[in-house]
Amino acid sequence: MEEETVRWLTAEEQHAWRSFVRLHEKLGGRLSRLLQTQSKLSAADFAVLVQLTDAPEGRQRYQDLARELEWEKSRMSHHIARMAGRGLVVREECLEDARGAFVVITEAGRAAIEAAAPLHVEAVRELFLDHVTPAELRTLGEISGRVVAKLDEDQS
Repeated sequence: MEEETVRWLTAEEQHAWRSFVRLHEKLGGRLSRLLQTQSKLSAADFAVLVQLTDAPEGRQRYQDLARELEWEKSRMSHHIARMAGRGLVVREECLEDARGAFVVITEAGRAAIEAAAPLHVEAVRELFLDHVTPAELRTLGEISGRVVAKLDEDQS
């Protein structure tokens, strides 16, 4: 069997990659702590509620929601059960497909996301947007869009 050649990162690639990963970790951690402190929502709660508020009628199939969030089935099931226990979402059976189910945002879930969103957006501005130029922001958007499109295309 022929040995594959590893395409090691150059010093510049390694610096950029590690800086990106560190940014993601620090920013995600800080935003998560602020959300939890200010609104009593976890980052995962917030992500679910954002997806549901963007969905027609505030409802989305379990498997579609899991795919959007890049979550495993068990994580989705456990997290939605916890959110349902707090009254943020409900589970509805799918009448057309007995195996399928929907996650639906409740009024309490809407109230929670509406209260958290202004705090979250201010934190995003303060921690990130205020430190990049409009040109850098456009470039980041282009790069992110291209990489996400490739990941979506290669989804297994």
